[in-house]
Amino acid sequence: MQALLVSTLAVAIAEVGDKTQLLALLLAARFRRPVPIIAGIFVATVLNHAAAAGLGAWVAQWFSPQTLRWLVVGSFVAVAIWALIPDTLDDDDAKTDGRSAFIATVIAFFLAEMGDKTQIATVVLAASWTPLWQVVMGTTIGMLLANVPVVYLGARFAKRLPLHLARYVAAAVFAALALAIALNWV
Repeated sequence: MQALLVSTLAVAIAEVGDKTQLLALLLAARFRRPVPIIAGIFVATVLNHAAAAGLGAWVAQWFSPQTLRWLVVGSFVAVAIWALIPDTLDDDDAKTDGRSAFIATVIAFFLAEMGDKTQIATVVLAASWTPLWQVVMGTTIGMLLANVPVVYLGARFAKRLPLHLARYVAAAVFAALALAIALNWV
């Protein structure tokens, strides 16, 4: 039980102010469907953190730290560009399609967690604590504790949020992260 509690606390704290909280806000404002978004966060986090815990050492054998860093930089640049592309769905579709919100959230959260501090924390926690399932569930609960309130607030205030401005802010954040990683600042 200690592995579950330590993992939950570590990730909940690490997630505060993280880019995935911004992503949760953007998804909530876009789809206005909190339950499918929260379910998507749960599924993406379980998949991502289980993979991080189980495959982290294996990936490190195949790629040098320098190559891994540039793969993360490239993925952040791609997400920054993607954030600038306006959605093609109209607001009525976004309000009624829970399946689209779920799928978009699973994909976006899974990718956004790649190389993220909470994913790295999961690898470290899995190396330090057992059983592994408690680490993965703890990190997942920590992600939910940090993101569920953001999802509900984003869905509630979606009409007041300027989504075009949010796209530019999200793109700038991901571009800045890519630059920071490229320059070895983080």
